[in-house]
Amino acid sequence: MFLESVVLDSILNCVLAAQAEGFKEQGNLFYSKKDYSEAFNYYTKAIDASPKNASYYGNRAATLMMLCRFREALEDSQQAVRLDDCFMKGHLREGKCHLSLGNAMAASRCFQKVLELEPSNREAQQENKNATTLLEYERMADFGFEKRDFRKVVYCMDRALALASACHRFKILKAECLALLGRYPEAQSVASDILRMDSTNADALYVRGLCLYYEDCIDKAVQFFVQALRMAPDHEKARLACRNAKALKAKKDEGNQAFKSSSYEAAYQLYTEALTIDPNNIKTNAKLYCNRATAGAKLKKLNQAIEDCTSAIKLDDTYIKAYLRRAQCYMDTEQYEEAVRDYEKVYQTEKTSDHKHLLKTAQMELKKSKRKDYYKVLGVGKNATEDEIKKAYRKRALMHHPDRHSAATPEVQKEEEKKFKEVGEAFTVLSDPKKKIRYDNGHDLEDDGCFDGGGKCF
Repeated sequence: MFLESVVLDSILNCVLAAQAEGFKEQGNLFYSKKDYSEAFNYYTKAIDASPKNASYYGNRAATLMMLCRFREALEDSQQAVRLDDCFMKGHLREGKCHLSLGNAMAASRCFQKVLELEPSNREAQQENKNATTLLEYERMADFGFEKRDFRKVVYCMDRALALASACHRFKILKAECLALLGRYPEAQSVASDILRMDSTNADALYVRGLCLYYEDCIDKAVQFFVQALRMAPDHEKARLACRNAKALKAKKDEGNQAFKSSSYEAAYQLYTEALTIDPNNIKTNAKLYCNRATAGAKLKKLNQAIEDCTSAIKLDDTYIKAYLRRAQCYMDTEQYEEAVRDYEKVYQTEKTSDHKHLLKTAQMELKKSKRKDYYKVLGVGKNATEDEIKKAYRKRALMHHPDRHSAATPEVQKEEEKKFKEVGEAFTVLSDPKKKIRYDNGHDLEDDGCFDGGGKCF
């Protein structure tokens, strides 16, 4: 009876082995046709029929590699070499999987094993060099990140990913650096690709949140940071970013509330505090500088407001609101050339009727500023009444009258005579309602539509 059972088992094993070989051959056929999904199915059937055959695992590993399923391919490769430690292709494929997944040290060990079995294996020699190169790119990237040279890190990661295309760690590091460089769409794209394959990847969730945070979408960013911490409670970067995001939003909102309630000094201080929270958040900080400039303008701190607008523009040179705020401060401080320059920048970007009007007003004020300021000559304000203008004229005319300076030096006499004439010129214009209107509107007075001699007007 025992002998009969042994014979039956032997026959069954032969049948299964033959069946497994048939499945393998069919798998090979599909593999040669690049139909890797069908090849995978037949290699799996071969393994099910003969689970201790190393070559079947090796074949399925090769198929999985073609399907870019490197983690599964790694498991099959490892199973193949467990079954047969001298299976050279198994060690080679295991090394390639490790390399694709970014584990250069483990890959190098596998390639060294291949070279022990076959010292002249050129593929193993080349792949071992690739593993060494990958380690060097990792080292350079770590050094670059430490020095905040994020462009260098992206450069290294691009080259590393050419060797380790399935390494999520490299992709995440690249995405994080792209976010830190302000290249948010690229960073979002990399993180989204990873999340499509693994929706629980805490690092990718953190990078998504980081992009939103740096784009001043703080509420949404916090949601991603919280989700990342739910997946990985010890994720230090997500915890720090979440804390910064909440603090920044709270302080900014507090400043906005103070401004709305006309507590400009408090708002100014709160925006100042908010600016110290995270120097890396360029977009939010640009808005904070502009907000502080607005509060500063209300407090008549016009020079500081101009500096704050300039800081905002340095962080974000497309920030129209900062240009407009700075231009208004320039107008208020009579720096008309600078105001015109800012309004021109705004109008080039957004050709609205409002912006056109602001530009024309600034250009007119600039033109007026280049003429004699008759109001200053008389020492009166631009809203002075007729009586105030007359009184000011008499006072200044007496002050600079040539008879009053007859005993002075020729130089002083000449200067006072010049000022006396300017006073008369200023009074002639400002005491004549028509001329005053034309002067106030910035028109040239040399051609004011009247003949000086006859007094008739066309």
